[in-house]
Amino acid sequence: MNSVRTLEGASMGHDVFGDRRKSPEEEFFRRQDAALIARRRTEEERRAARAALAAASHITDDALLDQLMTLGISADTLIALSLVPLVEVAWADGSVEDAEKQAILAAARAAGLDEMSAGHKRLESCLSARPQTGLKQMWRHYITNICTTLSAEERDTLKTELLRQARCVADAAGGFMGLGSKVSSQEEAVIAEIDAAFKGAAEQARS
Repeated sequence: MNSVRTLEGASMGHDVFGDRRKSPEEEFFRRQDAALIARRRTEEERRAARAALAAASHITDDALLDQLMTLGISADTLIALSLVPLVEVAWADGSVEDAEKQAILAAARAAGLDEMSAGHKRLESCLSARPQTGLKQMWRHYITNICTTLSAEERDTLKTELLRQARCVADAAGGFMGLGSKVSSQEEAVIAEIDAAFKGAAEQARS
């Protein structure tokens, strides 16, 4: 009888230790599966975000879309990207005056940028601290891609409106006691760069 109990106890002990050995293995694979699911979900979300950005921007270059996303540009912040030239005009003299900031925010409202959106916050941050040159390059790539989807008339309309807004920003501050030209040579240079970017984009669209 005692031998039976001893065997039963040994068997039970073996099962208990077996369960203990198996539990960490199951936990390991459970974590591996969870990590794989999380990666797949992240990849799916990224693909969806890139598709939304492509639809909003009409950009088909996957590399450019990835660069934009790396910079935090999404379908929601696309309007902010389109206003980057105005930000460059405002920073041309080394600092952004309040009148220039208000002119840019007015252009953002006119473009339909929600004041509570991530795009608006991104725009405000660019007016508080000068953005890196990479953002200006992204705008150049963006406008080049956009122009390939527009007619010549639409390209001219877009360029004319952006140049008008750029001059409004440049005129918003500067001069002395209200006298003289309010547009500095540095601001004129940025405005000329905007015009040149559109001309280059138009040439690529025609080729």
